[in-house]
Amino acid sequence: MLLTLVYRSHVSEHVQSASLAGLVTQASFKNELSGITGILLFDGTHFFQLLEGPEDAVDALYYTISQDRRHHNVVELMRDYAHSRRFGNVGMELFDLRSHHEDVVLQAVLDKGTSKYQLTYDDRALQFLCTFVQAREKENYLEILPAGTWSFLPEEQPEAEVEFIFPEMQDYSFAFQPIIDPLSREIISYEATLRGPDGGSPMGYFSKLSRMTIYEADLKSKKLAFALANQMGLNSKTLTVKLLPMTLVMVPGAVEFLIQEITANGLVPEQIVVAITENGVITREDKFNAAMKQLKASGMRLAIDDFGAGSAGLLLLTQCQPDSIMIDRNIICDVHTSGPKQAVVQAIIRFCSSLEISVIATGVEKPEEWMWLDAAGICNFQGELFTTPRVNALPLVAWPEILQEDQLLNQNF
Repeated sequence: MLLTLVYRSHVSEHVQSASLAGLVTQASFKNELSGITGILLFDGTHFFQLLEGPEDAVDALYYTISQDRRHHNVVELMRDYAHSRRFGNVGMELFDLRSHHEDVVLQAVLDKGTSKYQLTYDDRALQFLCTFVQAREKENYLEILPAGTWSFLPEEQPEAEVEFIFPEMQDYSFAFQPIIDPLSREIISYEATLRGPDGGSPMGYFSKLSRMTIYEADLKSKKLAFALANQMGLNSKTLTVKLLPMTLVMVPGAVEFLIQEITANGLVPEQIVVAITENGVITREDKFNAAMKQLKASGMRLAIDDFGAGSAGLLLLTQCQPDSIMIDRNIICDVHTSGPKQAVVQAIIRFCSSLEISVIATGVEKPEEWMWLDAAGICNFQGELFTTPRVNALPLVAWPEILQEDQLLNQNF
């Protein structure tokens, strides 16, 4: 199967421009042996490369390329399949944009085309190439530091877990994980996520219930979340709890129940953020919208969780106007290397900014993910890079600290 892969990267400081010609000659020879062809562009700072060939061969080459220290911030822009090669005559050819006008480069690239049909500007791969040549995407080039630039060490040992004090803890528990602003060293909220009694997945608990009782169980479980938060001394921090969207529709008096339990446990509605999952099915929209109005009117805030995981995110966004959205971790994972994911995140940031909705990146596990998202404009994060969820306890945060130059030198030896 013929794979087309397009990426861009940032040249490392120690690489001399004069060495690029030799690099391309070697690459062209190796690529020919693997049946890989393509085009390489260089503007003095960034590389742009289009690779075409058998899928396994291109994947193997791209892995080698991504590990090469002669460049960094390697971002895959496009991965697609084609019935014929666009550039079939060369293992690799370099076009140095500093030496030629953009129109000359574009024409030269078109002249190298070997597709059965003449390359046209509506070809998606060629559109990427044109955008790079004309420097129309530079506002989206977010450069990040190496992962080892930061350390993440908790300052203290975690507090002990809450002892068994509630009957419900025989059937389920809650894991707590903070949502933070890392650079301000501020905890924005604690999220309480339903778990099994031993801290495992809640599916074991829900699997014992009938379809009609799941929603009632989902709602009533929040009584334990509020009680645990009170026992652990949440103080003025906010608490985020997840609800299935249809729980607010199927259980009569759901909002009144939440208010009652919030008050009974020494909290106030303004402290509570109700996160409804985007990938939950919503029917009876009139009742759902009425419940949303009642919930907001009580003082509680609304978030959309797992944003991007389902098919109703944008529609839900227009229906209920949340205070925040939590981007699904599958979009966040390796966002620093994925052009499509970066485009999605940047679009989310733009429309949320226009609606004054805050954005939370969830499932952050790598320093590079956090750095790219921070550079893109996200301030609030959740993930195991900063802290691991703890059952029936508030975990402490490993705040990021940038390493000094002597520490970085020691790290490299």
